[in-house]
Amino acid sequence: MMENLIYNYFPELTTKQRVQIEALLPLYTEWNSKINVVSRKDIGNLYLHHVLHSLAIAKTLSPFPGARVLDVGTGGGFPGIPLAILYPDANFTLCDSIGKKTLVASSVANEIGLNNVSVLNKRAEHAGGGYDFIVSRAVTELKSFLPWIWDQITPGREKGVASGVYYLKGGDLGRELSEAAEKMKIPPANFIEFKISEWFKEPFFEEKRVIFIKR
Repeated sequence: MMENLIYNYFPELTTKQRVQIEALLPLYTEWNSKINVVSRKDIGNLYLHHVLHSLAIAKTLSPFPGARVLDVGTGGGFPGIPLAILYPDANFTLCDSIGKKTLVASSVANEIGLNNVSVLNKRAEHAGGGYDFIVSRAVTELKSFLPWIWDQITPGREKGVASGVYYLKGGDLGRELSEAAEKMKIPPANFIEFKISEWFKEPFFEEKRVIFIKR
């Protein structure tokens, strides 16, 4: 069972959370037959390529109860839905400009009983403000992404946790990070790069990173 891959790295999941995790494959398989939110060749790798990849953010972010988290370019609900399962006391807003994708994200969240999720069919620039954290999965280069969302983050620290952006990206990111820092006038020290391969041993993660940009 591929969901065991998740339990290997997150053994503390409750029975309810495990039921929610196990419901994801049949739900996404059904939706994907109607609306292509995951590559049809890749649906069998849902837990490795999408669920576990999303949960890499949880290895460096633990949102406090009541935290507001915005998932930009969520598509069918990644990384927001796996993170919302893991953190039921935080509030997740899943945002995407494509209505068919937000329909899937909303339906999956409702089907598995995620009461801490709301879904917006809007461009990221119009998602509102006051978010503690923004998460996203390789929507575009950071120098283009950060201007969309930077002012929507409440700066500073809450309950000892610094606000900011958690961005999933792969490859050599040196140039991309320096260009984003220069464009946004953010100190380079505010960009912190985490290698996912230090947490997850599967070859899929060898070149993948979580980038935290402190607000």
